[in-house]
Amino acid sequence: MNAPAQNALTVRQEFGGTSTSLALQETSSTAVAAQAKAMVEARYVMALQRPRNWDQVRQDLMKECKRPSFAHNKSAYYRKPIGQGVEGLGIRFVEVAMRCMTNVLIETSMVFEDASKEIHRVSVTDLESNVTYPLDVRVSKTVERSKPMDDGSYISVRTNSYNKPVFTVTANDDDLLNKRAAQISKAIRTLGLRIIPGDMQDEAEEIIKRVRLDEAARDPDAERKKLADAFAGIGVKVADLVDYLGHSLDACSPNELVDLRGVYGAIKDGEATWKSVMENKAEQDGAGGKRSDSAAPSAKKELSTCTADEFEAKKAEWRKVIIDKKKTPGALIATIQTKVLLTEEQKLTIDSWAHEAE
Repeated sequence: MNAPAQNALTVRQEFGGTSTSLALQETSSTAVAAQAKAMVEARYVMALQRPRNWDQVRQDLMKECKRPSFAHNKSAYYRKPIGQGVEGLGIRFVEVAMRCMTNVLIETSMVFEDASKEIHRVSVTDLESNVTYPLDVRVSKTVERSKPMDDGSYISVRTNSYNKPVFTVTANDDDLLNKRAAQISKAIRTLGLRIIPGDMQDEAEEIIKRVRLDEAARDPDAERKKLADAFAGIGVKVADLVDYLGHSLDACSPNELVDLRGVYGAIKDGEATWKSVMENKAEQDGAGGKRSDSAAPSAKKELSTCTADEFEAKKAEWRKVIIDKKKTPGALIATIQTKVLLTEEQKLTIDSWAHEAE
């Protein structure tokens, strides 16, 4: 009696000889491939059958932005302390926008891993226009700590700006999970903003800032207390805030409260640190301390965005600064953006050089 077909042996002639395998393996791989193909086809079929209505998308998205709980979310809108200040929509906005848009596919897969790093490929696809934006994200398996591991081991050590040692140690599972999630979220935000219409981004940004400003103007005392408590949760004391503002908290204007809310969001999401905030402030005070506030916005508008060719021309010089540990990525980006604005991808590239230096 013949054996069942799925358990039959197959013989394959190859350059190195012959190989024998169970047909069951081929059947399984064929089934997996068929399943993947069916899922891809189903997504595009649904996108064709239920196309988005841009007027409805705009209405739903603006409704979300008008909700105070969303507008005040630290990850909806942030302000990075770079140059005169870089503001931007965060990952929470991108997630809500893509949910309102529908027919958007986000995929993440690990394409490489060794003992020191992981590389994840993140891609965002608009199923209706069949446009895909991919980005490879590098996640190092190390973290910096103020002391070595419990057994006294460490990978490397450097001295920070406070003349204290900083040790690079192997990341544990929780550290690696947090780094991976943070890097992938940044990539999704960067790619997601490419498929969200620019006019909707501008309108959403205005609404979020207006909601924050109205809330701060309505009850500045309550907003000030909330911010003080929020910063305390990330290790920033009231005295530190006073140094940043140049005056006491109770003298804050509504605009300053909104600015602090944005800075808090950037620090909480890992886009900045309090150290980089104060370093940037010192640079701005030193470079333009005598400039009037009315001149600041016009100076900011004069800055152009760094082109791909300009970045390539300066890439080797900037990379050497990071590799030689003359500056941190945040400090280098702050210096560069006093002359030219960088794109998110260019910032991620500069940030990756720090991992090479490790």
